Amino acid sequence: MEPKRRALLAAVAAGALLFTACAATPGATTSGGATQAGAGEFAGTPSGTLKAWGFENADDVGQSRLDYVAKQLSGVTVSLDATAFDSQKFITRQASGDMPDVVQMDRALVATYAAQGLITPLGECFAAQNVDPAATYYKNVVADVTYKGDIYAVPQFFQPPAIIVNNRVAKAAGVAPEDIDTSNLDTLLAAISKMYKEKNGKPTTLGFDPQAHSNTQLWMLALGGKLTDDQGAPTLTDPANAAAFEWLKKVYDAQGGFAKVKSFSDTFDFFGDKNQYVADQVGAQMNFQWYPNVLASTMKKIDIWTVPIKDASGNTFAAASGSAFVIPAGAKNKAAACAWAVGLTSSESWMAAAEARAATRAKDGAPNTGLMTGRPDMDQKIKTEYVKSVGNEGFDQTVSAFYDVLPSGASFGASPAGESIKAELSNALISFLSGDKDANTALADAQTAAESAYQSVVG
Repeated sequence: MEPKRRALLAAVAAGALLFTACAATPGATTSGGATQAGAGEFAGTPSGTLKAWGFENADDVGQSRLDYVAKQLSGVTVSLDATAFDSQKFITRQASGDMPDVVQMDRALVATYAAQGLITPLGECFAAQNVDPAATYYKNVVADVTYKGDIYAVPQFFQPPAIIVNNRVAKAAGVAPEDIDTSNLDTLLAAISKMYKEKNGKPTTLGFDPQAHSNTQLWMLALGGKLTDDQGAPTLTDPANAAAFEWLKKVYDAQGGFAKVKSFSDTFDFFGDKNQYVADQVGAQMNFQWYPNVLASTMKKIDIWTVPIKDASGNTFAAASGSAFVIPAGAKNKAAACAWAVGLTSSESWMAAAEARAATRAKDGAPNTGLMTGRPDMDQKIKTEYVKSVGNEGFDQTVSAFYDVLPSGASFGASPAGESIKAELSNALISFLSGDKDANTALADAQTAAESAYQSVVG
């Protein structure tokens, strides 16, 4: 069983990816025009009862958007199932005919259900709402929910990764933030060696924690690997993936090996007052944009600076999962589902959310690190209006650094075996780093399992 820290991490990440937002307007206005001339069953004034599912633990951002859409769709009565999305339950409900009109799920699942014909392509939905997805959302976010040329979901959120450096540890070791350079392994390993400390053979300070076992897809793509082909079929035996595995092994071996690194990192007070930056247990660590919110409570006890992940060519790289709204093929009120789902990502609803978040931060006396909406225009507008300096150079720079990597977003790809690819790749990396298998064998076994999952859907 994973330790409590990992459970908490998953919970926070899920909150960020799922219902950290919600709201809508019929005919939501965004840049760009309609994607198709016809609107079909998505057309008309939304009315009647709308059944929605997959919305758990709505926070201030989510509730503000729910409240906003309720005012805009006054002719629609929303029946909200506030339980978390469950894949098995989704299939069961589909078989029984008890399917909601709109469902929120992780973007990694969208292609799986699209390939099975269980959800509806949304080209006509976007046309009915006068929205051009390509001009509204980040390209990589749209790619996450595009299968065989059709967009199957309304995407939301893109909270990118970067590397948060502990200046206190780095300076003491004579390391500069720019030395944490993933495009130059020799420079990175030298920095790790300088910052790494151990006692009685056990780590006391990690030079760099990539958190690779739970973010294997991210590192594969960043290091030049390949997850799928253009049809979404798994490509885990691609030679670049084995090279990426070897790269990560060198990083872990420079710090006593994967087992020691993971055992030590599992002890971190990740969400607490004695987190790894306060306790100087890391020199640098990969984290996502939501983590500075955690560090905000200990801002006066830490000294941080943030640098981007870089690919082999030295280009900034970012990839992250997120959630999206789908409309099941068996939905009974597709017009209302479309207006509600598209409206949840409208500019007006995001500004309502930004205002709510700013009020919450002010009440708590915490800095506002912004919202990463999945829309470039709204990200910048919210940053301009609500993200202000807190008088802490390192923390201010960290907030800005996560905004800086947004344009470099890459997609994990839309695959009918998306969840299997993610799980099998992580298992393969752990097997390799633990010494149970060599890289090629671990990846071959992962490919076999992922290919089986792929064929079970498309075959």
